[in-house]
Amino acid sequence: MPYIDPMDFDLTPDETAFRDEVRSWLRANRPAWADSADEEDASSAEWLERRIAWQRKMHEAGYVGLNWPQEYGGRGATLMEQIIFSQEMIEARAPGPINVLGLGMGGPVIMAHGTEGQKRRYLSKILSAEEIWCQGFSEPNAGSDLSALQTRAVDVGDHYLVTGQKVWTTLAQFAKWCLLLTRERQEANPRHGLTYVIADMKSPGVDVRPLRQITGEAEFNEVFFNEVRVPKQQVLGEPGRGWDVAITTLLHERGTLGTALANQASVTVGELIDHARGSGRSGERLLRQAIAQHYIEARTLQLVGQRAVTSVMKTGIPGPEGSIMKLFYSELNQRMNETAIDLMGPSGQVENGNRWQYGFLRSRANTIEAGTSEILRNILAERVLGLPRSR
Repeated sequence: MPYIDPMDFDLTPDETAFRDEVRSWLRANRPAWADSADEEDASSAEWLERRIAWQRKMHEAGYVGLNWPQEYGGRGATLMEQIIFSQEMIEARAPGPINVLGLGMGGPVIMAHGTEGQKRRYLSKILSAEEIWCQGFSEPNAGSDLSALQTRAVDVGDHYLVTGQKVWTTLAQFAKWCLLLTRERQEANPRHGLTYVIADMKSPGVDVRPLRQITGEAEFNEVFFNEVRVPKQQVLGEPGRGWDVAITTLLHERGTLGTALANQASVTVGELIDHARGSGRSGERLLRQAIAQHYIEARTLQLVGQRAVTSVMKTGIPGPEGSIMKLFYSELNQRMNETAIDLMGPSGQVENGNRWQYGFLRSRANTIEAGTSEILRNILAERVLGLPRSR
């Protein structure tokens, strides 16, 4: 990665005032149900209703789409203000917006590749949570190798007929729209001939089947498309050039996600330290060493996050740091939750409704979602270190 002069991360007076404003608002408005959010069933109608109401409240206060342009319904805030808000949300243990995929990927990719008509049609309803979004990339035989996808888009004049299957589709059971990557043509290079469309999840021929996880909730889904009609005005970018749009989506996914995860790791390790003190085992040398290592790694992740922010602020483009942070956080979070369960002793295997038990089970998905650890290592090896391709 090229060297980039580091930014000064000391807050300006205006940024300090914004941080204080956010803290005050969160103290007054953080929902009471947030304290039991880890144990809620993410597949229930009540869960959805609460989350939509919470995003709308944040939106009305001007805290959703903070750094989106004002012409598209955002606040036109700086990236630093968006980061400050995200960090304050994490430290307050406030629930995130329900439309996380629309905000983190759908909106940015529409702003980058969409027509003016698409921007007017979709962006405002992403912010208000009036329409929930999901992402249709992974398939049963094309999760780690996205270019191997087989979901077909057949051109029939003014629309496509889409047939295929997607899997690990978060919030598909609630979504109105899907960022759907399809294959229009079979070409020698599997990254060619792909077409990126916005599919209406309420269309005839869409079948959503929730996947029950080890946490007990059904956050992910498999989705079947059987000759689903997609009008051509819902193509993002150029037909057959969907790979370019997909890469934009992934850059925003890992870039946006990475910075938030860096802040989350620092909060989690602080909670782990409190957990160790409360367990009566904080004097055990090996446990102290393990927690100290987690603290060092969480701090390192924060510094990489600052490098990523510096890169975006100076170049306007998310860099490879997002992949680094996602990979590092995924495995660090698993290790921290494993240490927390170890601290609980035998009760960690049987006690129900515990925050750390939920975290331990949910963290198993970290190394799969948003790119498996294996794929991220390949990306970093090939595109950052310049090593030969693995195949």
